[in-house]
Amino acid sequence: MQVRPNKAIVMDHFLYRDGALHAEDVAISQIAAAVGTPFYLYSSATLLRHFKLFDDALRGMDHLVCYAMKAASNQAILKLLGDAGAGMDVVSGGEYARARAAGVPGERIVFSGVGKTRLEMEMVLKGGIRQFNVESEPEMRVLSDVAVSLGQMAPITIRINPDVDAKTHAKISTGKKEDKFGIPISRAREVYAMAATLPGLKIVGIDVHIGSQLTQLEPFGLAYEKVAELTEILRADGHEITRLDLGGGLGIPYEKGNGHPPTPEDYGALIREKVGHLDCEIEIEPGRFITGNAGLLVSEVIYIKEGEDREFLIIDGAMNDLIRPAMYGAHHEIVPIVEPEAGAPYQPYDVVGPICESGDTFARGRDLPKMQSGELIAFRSAGAYGAVMASEYNSRPLVPEVMVNGDQFAIVRARPSLEDIINRDIIPDWK
Repeated sequence: MQVRPNKAIVMDHFLYRDGALHAEDVAISQIAAAVGTPFYLYSSATLLRHFKLFDDALRGMDHLVCYAMKAASNQAILKLLGDAGAGMDVVSGGEYARARAAGVPGERIVFSGVGKTRLEMEMVLKGGIRQFNVESEPEMRVLSDVAVSLGQMAPITIRINPDVDAKTHAKISTGKKEDKFGIPISRAREVYAMAATLPGLKIVGIDVHIGSQLTQLEPFGLAYEKVAELTEILRADGHEITRLDLGGGLGIPYEKGNGHPPTPEDYGALIREKVGHLDCEIEIEPGRFITGNAGLLVSEVIYIKEGEDREFLIIDGAMNDLIRPAMYGAHHEIVPIVEPEAGAPYQPYDVVGPICESGDTFARGRDLPKMQSGELIAFRSAGAYGAVMASEYNSRPLVPEVMVNGDQFAIVRARPSLEDIINRDIIPDWK
């Protein structure tokens, strides 16, 4: 299938205006002055735009776009998307509780994850759930037991592992036979037959998810062809397959000039081509595509340090705030908040944080306008797997999260004080 380049897809609402980077209609420098740095910043308009792209791509099909909230789980994001009609893909009891607290009804929540506990199962069965995406036979038996004990029927899909190479980073590939996810597709008939005998379970469909940050449609196509074939086989075996959860994983462009990944429109067309004839309800679980380019990490330059053969741009953001470069070698575009003048000289910097590890490096030899202490920079495409993976390593407070809506901004997660951090510890009073 031919993929159509569509530059509009990567459009966000972080643009220079009158020489200053804005989030929608708010100058980012204004937010920095009010909130302090570093901080995460989300654009409501971009979040909604990206969700709508997926929803529109499946228009005319019975479908639900379930936002994969592992990408960014602030309740302000969940409420915004939920009010727009999104479902939620959760992988823990904590994510389920967040989704419900944000007003998302249980019938729009799917529960994924390889290690669901009995307590989590009880929580979501009591609170309401659209389906469990079951990962293993032991999990299936426990879910059956929990459902029977509560006098309920648990709707399930079974996650199959299609042994398809997603052609993505090894740490976010989930659909090869050596990965920990799902049931080998070669054993699918056997496992579905077992599920049909267990009390308290109701089979509703099939689940598949092959990885994250996919920049080609081919792996999706291979996986969905296998799902389509399996659907026909399972129906012939007498199973009622009415729902296909096709996972997420569509990638975003992190670097300028690295091409344009397939669009949601292309992705939707592929789904219609591969499984549209099966008359199934379609679920998809995009996360990164919705939030990635809808968020920035804003940081301040502390020092410019002269090295032996390089200059270090030392900023107040650190690897504990944005772990992706240290963990994955990930690239984020770095831009100054003040727009460089035409023809302004650029020079290479190693952009580093204040943590005492060499891994606290965001970029090496990155060409940036000549910078000075006190200037602000922004890491683009930081909305996904940013704040959710942050920690308080080095006793650094979690950075605040801020959301913009038109000409307004609000803190949606406050920066904890040092007192807050210290007071969480309990010193035992040994006798």
